[in-house]
Amino acid sequence: MVWSAPDVGRISHQPFSVRGLEAFDELIRSRRTHKSFGPEPVPADTLDELLELARWAPNHHRTNPWRFRVLGPETLGRLKEAAGPSEAPKLDRAPTLVLASAVLSGDLEQDEEDLCATASAIYAVLLAAHARGLAGYWRTPRVLRTKAGREAVGLPDGERFLGLIHLGTSRSRPPAPERAPLEAYRFFLP
Repeated sequence: MVWSAPDVGRISHQPFSVRGLEAFDELIRSRRTHKSFGPEPVPADTLDELLELARWAPNHHRTNPWRFRVLGPETLGRLKEAAGPSEAPKLDRAPTLVLASAVLSGDLEQDEEDLCATASAIYAVLLAAHARGLAGYWRTPRVLRTKAGREAVGLPDGERFLGLIHLGTSRSRPPAPERAPLEAYRFFLP
């Protein structure tokens, strides 16, 4: 299912219709983690659409901390070498890999907010990909927490790795995983 928003114009201050709201709810509920992808890479213009939407994530002080690096074949080769033979095959699951990181300022409070903002930006990318009929997977491979992995992808000091986004066409329809009920995590305080 490809999601489409109601025709409310490019930027609107009008609320979505009930139909649009229901479609958005369904978009969130139907997104899945995919671990098997078709061979076709995501076109560059589609990647640009997805990553442009990331900048609309909530971000206190508008620091725009997120950085997205689309891995090319040379970079992927270096990363696979750093990962080693047991982990490298997992890097071949998707035809398009996007490294997501956050620029850190050194201020603990701002860095915490920027990490949360970057995580929100990653989720926006995953939802936007799903809305376009693409499959996605937010991975945090161990190799990108190592010096060799960071060097392989050119991740500088002062940036925190948050995820390696796998994108492509879907080969399957993963079932909905069990989720905790609302009552398990929502609390009303006096």
